[in-house]
Amino acid sequence: MAGVVRRIKLGSQGLEVSAQGLGCMGMSAHYGPPKPDQDMITLIHHAIDAGVTLLDTSDVYGPYTNEILLGKALKGGVRDKVELGTKFGGCISGDNKWDIRGDPAYVRAAIEGSLKRLGIDSVDLYYQHRIDTRVPIEVTVGELKKLVEEGKIKYIGLSEASASTIRRAHAVHPITAVQLEWSLWARDVEEDIIPTCRELGIGIVSYSPLGRGFFSSGANLVDNLANDDFRKYLPRFQAENLEHNKTIFEGVSDFAARKGCTPSQLALAWVHHQGNDVCPIPGTTKIENFNQNIGALSVKLTPEEMAELESYASADAVKGDRYMDGISTWKDSETPPLSSWKALKGGVRDKVELGTKFGGCISGDNKWDIRGDPAYVRAAIEGSLKRLGIDSVDLYYQHRIDTRVPIEVTVGELKKLVEEGKIKYIGLSEASASTIRRAHAVHPITAVQLEWSLWARDVEEDIIPTCRELGIGIVSYSPLGRGFFSSGANLVDNLANDDFRKYLPRFQAENLEHNKTIFDRVSDLAARKGCTPSQLALAWVHHQGNDVCPIPGTTKIENFNQNIGALSVKLTPEEMAELESYASADAVKGDRYMDGISTWKDSETPPLSSWKAA
Repeated sequence: MAGVVRRIKLGSQGLEVSAQGLGCMGMSAHYGPPKPDQDMITLIHHAIDAGVTLLDTSDVYGPYTNEILLGKALKGGVRDKVELGTKFGGCISGDNKWDIRGDPAYVRAAIEGSLKRLGIDSVDLYYQHRIDTRVPIEVTVGELKKLVEEGKIKYIGLSEASASTIRRAHAVHPITAVQLEWSLWARDVEEDIIPTCRELGIGIVSYSPLGRGFFSSGANLVDNLANDDFRKYLPRFQAENLEHNKTIFEGVSDFAARKGCTPSQLALAWVHHQGNDVCPIPGTTKIENFNQNIGALSVKLTPEEMAELESYASADAVKGDRYMDGISTWKDSETPPLSSWKALKGGVRDKVELGTKFGGCISGDNKWDIRGDPAYVRAAIEGSLKRLGIDSVDLYYQHRIDTRVPIEVTVGELKKLVEEGKIKYIGLSEASASTIRRAHAVHPITAVQLEWSLWARDVEEDIIPTCRELGIGIVSYSPLGRGFFSSGANLVDNLANDDFRKYLPRFQAENLEHNKTIFDRVSDLAARKGCTPSQLALAWVHHQGNDVCPIPGTTKIENFNQNIGALSVKLTPEEMAELESYASADAVKGDRYMDGISTWKDSETPPLSSWKAA
């Protein structure tokens, strides 16, 4: 049978493969019990003799056993006759749960494992099997690029990746092939993914081109599936969908009879007719089925016949999804921006305590909203973990309190996230003393973030004492009065129009003229102390106690260094009192925020009983 199968260029980087490949997964996993090694090796050798040289496997098939099988089949000089594709990404995590990983350390460990099991020095085509949505695709492909440079892999591929993810990956290193499910009844990739691949010169490898065997035997397929064959549980093969879907097979079968071929050959021919940049990789465990699949290369279809075939299996005609819920596909393959990884990559994550917040959002009618309902809490943490490219947040705050949802409900959901390991500690921001107490009764609150500075001291009456009574830490935001204690009234002159501080009441002309005297006095004391006004104001916050952590923000290293210097400024009780006299409540003009912005003063929530009743 040598020479039956023509050759094609896959992608634009020089890889040449057989126009049809051989999917090897079912030989070892997922499609019933593993088949005898020697029978499968005989089949693989038969395929190679027939001219099918693109062999497809993955480390997750088995796991590992399919690669080991391929390693045996490639001995004795066979390796040089094939183009070998394998994949990484799916793994079992430490808690025995399915996980997807694309971090550099895992990529490198995965290729080393595959090379060892396959008994080879280099993989021809190495795919990311599923996309790790916690890791920017640029990071994963960057590591694959290193493997190309080291000679451990020759070409890079992706599997089940969206068009935008493909574009981002290709910008780091040319992607040679994208593997996706493309068949008569799986055509959702045609809208964006296929055109993107063609625009970028990326080859297309079609897995399950026979609809996981459906186009070989129709609805009868399900009757013969073993209990450990995962197809038995696919939505399209469930009774409520199968009865409908069998009419698709009947239409294809009638057409095939007219063409003088089998239904599977007709379905496979349809894939071949998509273009010379497409290589289907039907899997089989039987030589007779393999030979039948090769016969599809001889089936010619006119445009009219292609259209007729497609009409049988239009999107409306197919019932049931491709996969069960929870299995990743290209539809959930977006990754965080590279910028999120850059700050915490290279082991930096382990050196920091990371706090982030949830609660503020844009509602459906494009208006600002505050949400604390359980569904939103869960969606918010998943989004933050993805953007940050991490597994767990150290300190997760409710940024503003949703006054429609009992605080016990919100904190109850946060408690679940702690138990699941997605967050380590719970925080609140701009919460009243009573709200803090109610929250703390559900799960210990680790920190409350609030505006506390020389000119923002309203929290001292109830909130600070409550935190101290309950053993809750205090995180002081805007400890420099949003920059006022750095440069005084001059600050406003240098603010851009889109800097929201420009519109704060305290920075309006009618208030600023009065408030600048506060800065002048702080500045005079700072000169006597031999420090800057900002260091003095920050030192005042530090002197409030060892349970207080101010978090001054800056975008300049020199300002950061100056802020650190505040830790060395020592203040006597008399100096503390003098500073406080400059910015007493009567001395400050203008509120902290504009009207309509939530603070601790409007953070009371309904009783828990109201939620239970609803």
